[in-house]
Amino acid sequence: MGTLFDTYGREFSYLRLSITEACNFRCLYCLPDGSQRQVGCGNSRQDAPLNVAEIENLILGFADLGFRKVRLTGGEPTLRPEIVEIVRKIADIPAITTLALTTNGHRLSELAGPLRRAGLNVINVSMDSLDSTRFQEITGSRLLGQVRQGVEEAVRVGIGRVKINVVLLRRSARQNLKDFMEWVRETPIRVRFIELMQTQDNGAFFQQEHLSGDEFRSDMEALGWKEQAREALDGPAREFCHPGFVGRLGIISAYSHNFCGPCNRLRVSSRGKLKLCLFGEKEYSLRHLLQSPEQREELVCAVRSRIGEKASSHFLGDGIYGSTKHLAAIGG
Repeated sequence: MGTLFDTYGREFSYLRLSITEACNFRCLYCLPDGSQRQVGCGNSRQDAPLNVAEIENLILGFADLGFRKVRLTGGEPTLRPEIVEIVRKIADIPAITTLALTTNGHRLSELAGPLRRAGLNVINVSMDSLDSTRFQEITGSRLLGQVRQGVEEAVRVGIGRVKINVVLLRRSARQNLKDFMEWVRETPIRVRFIELMQTQDNGAFFQQEHLSGDEFRSDMEALGWKEQAREALDGPAREFCHPGFVGRLGIISAYSHNFCGPCNRLRVSSRGKLKLCLFGEKEYSLRHLLQSPEQREELVCAVRSRIGEKASSHFLGDGIYGSTKHLAAIGG
């Protein structure tokens, strides 16, 4: 049914779909008091996460709009018992050429093989330190060893791209750069340092811990890392290579100049609400259009009717954080 463009000429081909708001970690920058949601909970069907059939209908509609990449997020998506089935259903849609998952990695050792066989070809593992004490301090979890084993299993079973997400915190950024550089020297993974973003809930923490992505990039470049050209379906990361390393490093700088210029992605929440921007104010429910495959044309029209409302940029620099209370609500 054609390609989706907004009023600024940006082409959209990448959907980030949250499949649960629940999470079993207590990361300082996101859910320091833990998740208040349980997997599959809700007082009504509308309050529960999208089921497998609704997810399939959603992706089929977005495929008709020209979307070729889907990323499953949370919360922690592997808390969904149907995670492998969800991956298989999406991978079976011919138009979807890239299927990714963002996870904290706590189940990755057992799931890497089944996910790979189901059709997953990109995995991002949130891993904010390689030091066990610092990891527990940031995430509230003692599972660093288990997470690292999961990453190694994902590489072993041949998931196409294995990426590590590291939130930039002033307290640990320089040590993390040193530690993760050593890991990628001999390991074919991609480590992306993500600039801390302010939400409604983390204002004081942001003021204490925020480190500019541009400042961190200067540290990388001083060590010989060179920026690489972007690929068509890439997310917001700027990737860097070094001739002495088999892996790559990257930076996602939400506050940098023109961060939103190449935006190619839309988001849908675990309960089927379309969000045009992570830090936008409005959400538009699509769930009533996901009850039957026969609703695909209506779903496509609904998304097309909203894309013109997408702003040219977020307004984080002006202290406007939209309706995003915390990043677990819709996957960052």
